[in-house]
Amino acid sequence: MSIVLTKKIVASVKPKDRPYELRDAQVRGLILRVQPTGRKAWIVTWAHGKRRTLGPADHLSLDHARDAARKVCAEFIQLGLPTIAKPELPRITLERFVLDHYMPWAETELKGGKDALRRLKQAFPKFLPMPMAEIDAASIEQWWAARQKDTIHPKSQKLVSKVTVTRNLSSLGAVLSKAVKWEMLEANPVAKAQLKLAKSRSVVRFLSTAEEKQLRDALKEWDLKLAAARISANKWRQGKKVPLYPEVPENGYGNYLTPVVLLAMNTGMRRGELMSLEWSDINLEAKMLTVRSENAKSGKQRHIPLNAEALAVLKQWRSQVEGGGQVFGVVGPRKSWESLIVRSKIENFRFHDLRHHFASRLVMAGVDLNTVRELLGHADLTMTLRYAHLAPEHLAAAVEKLAA
Repeated sequence: MSIVLTKKIVASVKPKDRPYELRDAQVRGLILRVQPTGRKAWIVTWAHGKRRTLGPADHLSLDHARDAARKVCAEFIQLGLPTIAKPELPRITLERFVLDHYMPWAETELKGGKDALRRLKQAFPKFLPMPMAEIDAASIEQWWAARQKDTIHPKSQKLVSKVTVTRNLSSLGAVLSKAVKWEMLEANPVAKAQLKLAKSRSVVRFLSTAEEKQLRDALKEWDLKLAAARISANKWRQGKKVPLYPEVPENGYGNYLTPVVLLAMNTGMRRGELMSLEWSDINLEAKMLTVRSENAKSGKQRHIPLNAEALAVLKQWRSQVEGGGQVFGVVGPRKSWESLIVRSKIENFRFHDLRHHFASRLVMAGVDLNTVRELLGHADLTMTLRYAHLAPEHLAAAVEKLAA
């Protein structure tokens, strides 16, 4: 039954033995449902068989019910599905979502996915027990300001860098994006936050000829120092009649630092790829190194030919170490690298820049960008194009065409 509903009709309509409905002739889709108990409720329908309850008539006035019904019908026309029809999102905490949903996916699909929870615990301890729906842009912005005042270590005076804070936020954003995709969160609050993120370095940093010599000299000095220290230690141990340490052979390496750096310079491998490298990945006879898919950032296996220096480095290091597992057996050369850079007096140069140095030397030697891309393991040329300006002969040839 369709009639123009009024406040008087809504208040005076009587219950019957069975439930019945009165459709509002003024606003299409609005229905007043009357139960035998006398309870009255507003219902909105936007398509055949598609309806939702707006609320009880004694709490929701006729005018408000009409406004709500108009909004639902407008959303149906514009979006295809009104907000009221969307299933209610589960109220799940960030920690529960990460443990039950994100981690099982990340451990199989992402390199380093097993560390996702550890990174979140370190940077977002207050967010983990919160329902994801309560993490909003305001709380993200407050965290951003507070995080930049944190120190790297409780005993340290050094503050967390803006680059690190940006990476922290990227980790959280990736997790919440998955929650949105899996329809467990309506929107990602990280995307709504107004923040001045740290910009990635736009200039490719590589070593000049003089800087490369400084770095190599510092490595040689380091190995000689360790070799001398080993001899001294063995003299003391001999006097005490305790087992001696293996001596550093002539032109050998004091520890893993020199082979790691030289191999990075000659292969362009990422730090994580180097640290996860195993002897079974290296074929010294074929002069070839394999980066396995599970260790590659791109998730794709690639092969890197070993030049004369890389081959000599690996043969020398192989003669000094035992076992057939990991080549270097360390998490990373962070502290020893920082000490090396200080000793070599090179400014503004990161370990990752050794990868840029490798690529830059190739391009300046005339190697085409697609070959460089394959060696670096880039998915496409977009990242490799940052080295294009280092190919002077290509640029000169292009400009020369104008003279012709």
